[in-house]
Amino acid sequence: MTPMKKAKAYIGDEGATFVNSFTVTPLCCPSRSSILTGRYPHNHEVRNNSLNGNCSSLQWQKGPEAEAFPTYLNKLKYQTFFSGKYLNQYGSKAAGSVGHIPPGWDQWHALVGNSQYYNYTLSVNGKEEKHGDSYEDDYLTDLILNRSLHFLDDRSPQHPFFLMLSPPACHSPWTAAPQYQKEFKDVQAPRDGSFNKPGKDKHWLLRQPLNPMPNSSVTFLDNAYRKRWQTLLSVDDMVEKLVKKLDSIKELNNTYIFYTSDNGYHTGQFSLPIDKRQLYEFDIRIPLMVRGPGIKPKQAPVLNIDLAPTILDIAGVNLSSVNVDGQSFLAPSLRNGTARPYFLVEYTGEGQPTSDPTCPKLGPGVSQCFPDCVCEDAYNNTYACVRTLDSKMNMQYCEFADSESFVEVYNLTSDPHQLENIVKKVDPSILQIMNQRLIKLQSCVSDSCRDYNARTKSRFWRDSVASLQLEKH
Repeated sequence: MTPMKKAKAYIGDEGATFVNSFTVTPLCCPSRSSILTGRYPHNHEVRNNSLNGNCSSLQWQKGPEAEAFPTYLNKLKYQTFFSGKYLNQYGSKAAGSVGHIPPGWDQWHALVGNSQYYNYTLSVNGKEEKHGDSYEDDYLTDLILNRSLHFLDDRSPQHPFFLMLSPPACHSPWTAAPQYQKEFKDVQAPRDGSFNKPGKDKHWLLRQPLNPMPNSSVTFLDNAYRKRWQTLLSVDDMVEKLVKKLDSIKELNNTYIFYTSDNGYHTGQFSLPIDKRQLYEFDIRIPLMVRGPGIKPKQAPVLNIDLAPTILDIAGVNLSSVNVDGQSFLAPSLRNGTARPYFLVEYTGEGQPTSDPTCPKLGPGVSQCFPDCVCEDAYNNTYACVRTLDSKMNMQYCEFADSESFVEVYNLTSDPHQLENIVKKVDPSILQIMNQRLIKLQSCVSDSCRDYNARTKSRFWRDSVASLQLEKH
């Protein structure tokens, strides 16, 4: 958020910045699916970024997508507009090609595939539109903005509107607009916290990177960090121009504006050069700023599965009729001071069935092995966590579906950077409580995901890891 000065001024300072905002899964496609549906991944069943992992698959389209929040807005005569990256596999032949327009959207300008800034294809209301490498005509962040401004000009003043703008920044390939490519030339990734620390006492994936990192990895991640900031300056411009447009059409004070992301990111933490997908704070915390009538900041955790019910709450939808796991952060229960004390974070690892030819020593089952053959993911980087955060406890408990039945536990009050896995030091009764909560959350649906008082049967914590392995297969 450091380079986002305009966004902070126009949204955060005029509304609220939520300091404890989290994704329930730290990867693009499953997280975006959670934003659209208000559901945990085990309920929308999008597990990762692949078609086999249900990303924009036909199963997704027939089920959760048909119940996503835009469908409710459409029924209420909202004029709806989408532009930018949707889901990683969107537009592929196996996912219905560009002709597939998710229900609920009146205007549809969606990127085919994963993030690009130039040389991409859009589905424009179901028709293919190819783009080249002209900054004025094709730079995707600016195109998204310009089309949203046209939509606001052309809208009917008789009906409310909803826009979802999904720019590629600050995703790779980190192509900044020409005017910003020399900014932040002295910026490097922060060297504090867990930067370049060994991943001792952690899951095997965190134990495999070289420590300290080779200079080539550090140079690569510093360059990535700097370029990410550069791409965000165009998003900052987008926020400013959009807010000024809303002001000029006299809708600013009657409009809610949400600014958030689908996952966190790491650059050098625990000697992992760049990526997301991990259970730690740097990958599961996300920015969230909201501006609009009645919005107030909250210390209590807010999740990305809360966005859909909050938007529907604003629109006047009766949330008891909607199948969501999250809760509106405008809800009376939150206004009265009752907030969720803990929540679920879950992830299904991605791997390759064959060895990476550039890193042959690693063998099959791993993925994202760059730079310097440091792997950021694997089939058995599959985990589920209970993240507890209230006035009494700031803790994380995680179980892996792997041959080690690995468990990680962190006290974030005394160890905010999660340097020490305290699983062998914690009172067994606390481990049992955490395991019971995890069992309940992993099978929760809708209302039961918000029931924090229900009792669960006592089970030894390794039983849960075994059940997680069965679900994986």
